[in-house]
Amino acid sequence: MTAHFDRAQVQRYYDRHTATFLRYGQGGGAGAIHRAVWGPGIETREAAFHYVEDYLIDQLGGTLQGAAEPSVVDLGCGVGGSLCYLAERLPIRGVGVTLSPVQAGLAAERIRAAGLEERIRCMEGDYTDPGLDLPAADLVYAIESFVHGPDPAAFFAQCARILRPGGLLVICDDVPRPTGTPSARRAVDRFRRGWRINSLLDRDALRTLAGNAGFEHGATRDLTPFLELGRPRDRALGLLAAILGWLPVHARLGHLTGGSALQTCLRRGWIGYDLALFRRRTGDPAPSDA
Repeated sequence: MTAHFDRAQVQRYYDRHTATFLRYGQGGGAGAIHRAVWGPGIETREAAFHYVEDYLIDQLGGTLQGAAEPSVVDLGCGVGGSLCYLAERLPIRGVGVTLSPVQAGLAAERIRAAGLEERIRCMEGDYTDPGLDLPAADLVYAIESFVHGPDPAAFFAQCARILRPGGLLVICDDVPRPTGTPSARRAVDRFRRGWRINSLLDRDALRTLAGNAGFEHGATRDLTPFLELGRPRDRALGLLAAILGWLPVHARLGHLTGGSALQTCLRRGWIGYDLALFRRRTGDPAPSDA
């Protein structure tokens, strides 16, 4: 697969837009720049923004009981909101990785403000870089960050390198659904260009790459029905995005045009939003602690 965008382009995208995501996104106060998921039993917006983190907590509590202080790695950690949320509820030790120096700085501030510096940290870097100072982990997760990586095979190789045998990998992200219509291809392409998307893999391709890297597929949840689609705010942004698409400034406002295209793709079933769980095979040797 040839990457559409290099590391510098993805970095600039988040350096430029993170402040906007936090200021105007409904999860910004909690440091959540991913989507709210109104799954079964969710009654508040705050809980919807923490749906995926609560799933991670359940996995840590239910399957990693032997680890007194589970080691967690967040690949594509944003401003550290998810890592702080986990550390405030469980005795974890964790590391987050982001390409964006803006996000890394904000994550460090959030971690200090929460008094969690002794247990979690955030570093700036490429999460596929095998030279990163990452610890051996019990859980690795990527929330809406996998699709930005230019090399999905390198992503899984990194996860296999740091995860202990039996450790868990969770990926929550956009996944294309089978379709071949011209309108679908155009919408997916607008999404890719607007949001700097590289690795948009279907379920079969994702599982194949994971299997090749030493992972067993555990489960996949389709979270698409639990997303908020077609809200008045989204329709207004969609109209604005359509106007911007004809103007010279649209390249700098790709987060709007890309977001509008993603809404269209999700509503029409051209893209789904999946939560996939994998387990590192136990027959492989454990990674050495960094």
